[in-house]
This record gives sequence, structure tokens and C-alpha cells, in this order.
Amino acid sequence: MSIKKILSGLASSRDSREALYKHFHRHPELSLQEHATAARIEEELRSGGIDEVLRVGATGVVAILRNGDGPVVAMRGDIDALPMAERSGKDYAAVGATQTDEASGRETPVAHTCGHDVHIVCLLDATKALHAHRDAWSGTFVAVFQPGEENAAGAKAMVAAGIVDKVPKPDVYLGQHVLGSLPGGAVGIRSGPLFSAAASIEITLHGKGSHGSMPNLGVDPIVLGAAVVTRLQTIVAREVAPKETAVVTVGSFHAGTKSNIIPDSAILQLNTRAFDRDVERHLHEAIERIVRAECEAARCPRPPEFRYYDRYPLTSNHDAPTARVRAAFQDWFGDGAVDMGPVPASEDFSIIPDAFGCPYTYWGLGGFADWKNAPGNHSPFFAPDLQPTLDRGVEAIVVAASPWLVADRQ
Repeated sequence: MSIKKILSGLASSRDSREALYKHFHRHPELSLQEHATAARIEEELRSGGIDEVLRVGATGVVAILRNGDGPVVAMRGDIDALPMAERSGKDYAAVGATQTDEASGRETPVAHTCGHDVHIVCLLDATKALHAHRDAWSGTFVAVFQPGEENAAGAKAMVAAGIVDKVPKPDVYLGQHVLGSLPGGAVGIRSGPLFSAAASIEITLHGKGSHGSMPNLGVDPIVLGAAVVTRLQTIVAREVAPKETAVVTVGSFHAGTKSNIIPDSAILQLNTRAFDRDVERHLHEAIERIVRAECEAARCPRPPEFRYYDRYPLTSNHDAPTARVRAAFQDWFGDGAVDMGPVPASEDFSIIPDAFGCPYTYWGLGGFADWKNAPGNHSPFFAPDLQPTLDRGVEAIVVAASPWLVADRQ
């Protein structure tokens, strides 16, 4: 009866869980600026009687529950929000929430339109439940509240701040993400590639400015950029094998100031996605090859410049822990445990377990009853149903950890 004992307070804590979720939802913070969020997480942990609480980096928080001999299980919950306005219509929506972006100095709207507030609350309550019922399990549970997932900098920041030296090495590293693409309340998992590798690339094209009436005296970077954008579409269509998945998106094209001025430069911003590291390398090689060739054909006075940023590794679940978690989900949730397909979004989740040198597995949590019409993550309308999402997220963490920590997993 161990899992049931750990989760015995699920119903009685529901109101406080929902209230805490609404608090985090109303008070979102940008990546690596989650100061109030981290402080509230620490407050919740300590008020729940958990003493071993560490700051790892400026806004990373780790709680360690040591409970005798046994494996070490780490569970990650990301805590940052997005620079966008919410339009969910919920009475607890972060309407009017803004924050100054420390990198740019600009004021921007902020919203939890990816679901990280769900992750915070579920991990907090699962940690409290494990702490309250130490007689039902043995080993060590490590709760990792990670900042900066949305800019791919938070996991790296925690590694740089020494998480590997400050925390017991996990036998397995776990994670979950609330999604609109799974049935409400379902938990979905798969072995192998789950979230794609991703990178953003800023390309600067150097032309030669001129009067719009004398184009022959210049090198037009707008015409060049248009040729580049068109040619880049051939990479996926003609260079990537049909059985592979790849995305090359040009999301931004900036050049010029006036209709009769040929500018001297243009800036393109690209994003790539792939479920295979070799495919990703091919995409980047092809992008640079095509851009350089188009620049040479256009007689550019200088070669193009490439800046890679917001790089996310491939998230590929390890087979052994995934099989154990999938079996535990099946035993506990029955038909609510489903097989999940690859998701072309990206994550920095794997950076910390890779730094530890430990296996990991990651699953999805369905957040909407009407999931076939649910908004996607990062939509201004994304706000998961409170229930059963919050309850199921707590359950999923405890159940996923149980193959390592719980002897009697009923």
C-alpha cells in the first residue's frame, strides 16, 4: 500500500494545490529572472518541513530528501515563463503582468503559457508527500526546480553552478511536461527520441548600399535574402531523406529603412529542428553552404556571418528507465497510460543528467479535457484545466519514482 500511502493526502491538499498554482500563474517571471518564484518555492519547501534546500545558481532550487539506503531519484520541474501576453480568459490569468528583460532592458509582458507553473506545483506537492510518508519508501529523492528552460540557459547555469558536486548522483533523472496533445489526465511516454534537437541561427548578409534608382551601383541584400529564403526550402525537400524528420524555418527577415534606399545589410533569423544529431549537422552545413553560395553569386563585398544561439540538445529517453516507468504508469493509471509520439518542440532537460552521466526519462501529461481542440504550448490561450491535471501530475511523479524507491508499489 506504499504508493497509496504516499498519495493519501491528495484529496485533502487539492484546494491548497490549486491556490498555489493560481499564485504562480498570476506571477510569471522570465528565464533566469525567477527570483520571486524561487523564493516562494523555498518557502513552500521549508514550511513543509523540508530542511535540505539549496540554491544552485541565482534562481535554481534543489530539495534533497535523504531517507536511508536505496537508489537516488531526481525529478526536474522547470520554473520560468514566456515573454508574451496571456489571453486565456481565466480569472487567475496574468493579465497585465510585465517584467524588464535584463538582457535587453525592455519591458515585456510575461505569462505562464507553456505550463511550467503546473510543473512547479506538482513537484512541490510530490516532494511534500514523500517527506510526509517516509515510512513508505527508502532511498533519496532530489527535487530540481530548474530556471531558464525557455532560453536554453537554465540547465547549463545549474551545471556551471556545480549541481553535480552539490547533489547526490541520481540513478535516474525524471521529468514531465504538461501538453495539449495528449488526452486530459493521460500520461504518455516513449523510448528513444522524444523532443527534437533545436538551434536558432542569426545570419547577417552584407550587401552594398545604393539609391533605389541606381541598383546597378549596389548589391541588394533584400533580393539576396529572398533568394536565400527560397533556396533554404530545398534542404528538407531535397536533401533530407523522406524517412527523417527535419524543419528549417525562417522566422525573421529585417532589412532596409525606406522604399528608395537599397540597404547595405539584411538579417535573417532561422530555427532548425531534428530528431537525429546527424540530420541536425546536415541541416546546419547545408544552410551555411547555400547562404555562402548565394552571397558569392550576388557579388557580396563580405562573406556572411552566422551566430548560433538558443541551442537545445536532443531529448532521447533511455530504454531501461523508460520501460520501468511505463510499466509503473500502466499498473497505476491503466488506460490513462499511453504511448507518446515524438514532439517537434525542444528541451534543455537532458543537459543535467548528461552532466551527471546518468540515464533519464521524460513523459507528457495531458492538460485539457477537450484535447483535440486544445491550444498548443506557447499559445496565448494555453492554460491547462486545473483538474485532473494538478492531481495527475503529482501522482505521475510519485508513481514514476516508485520502481526505484518503493518496495510495495500498490
